[in-house]
Amino acid sequence: MPDDAGVFKALADPTRRQILSDLRGGELSAGDIGAGFPISGPSISRHLSILRAAGLVTERRDANRILYSLVPDRLAVCVGGFLSAVCPEQVVLRQRRNRTSTRKRTEPQE
Repeated sequence: MPDDAGVFKALADPTRRQILSDLRGGELSAGDIGAGFPISGPSISRHLSILRAAGLVTERRDANRILYSLVPDRLAVCVGGFLSAVCPEQVVLRQRRNRTSTRKRTEPQE
């Protein structure tokens, strides 16, 4: 698995963040991805290469096309791990809020 620094490098660029967002709906070809940007095909390829190197997207061949998709949980695990290390008190607060909201949903209504 690539190191987490590559994830943050990949996230530093708004084009790559938009590509990740576009891939939420499922796999797309490089052409489909590039159609949403006013930049060249080679530039899109470079962005996809950085996302692949960071372990955020995978590719598969379908005849003469390459289809890209998100790597499940890679981004969440990386960013979550960073936030847990930097802001551990926020993790504790979130867990408390989740327990409280779960208790409220499971308590009998009067």
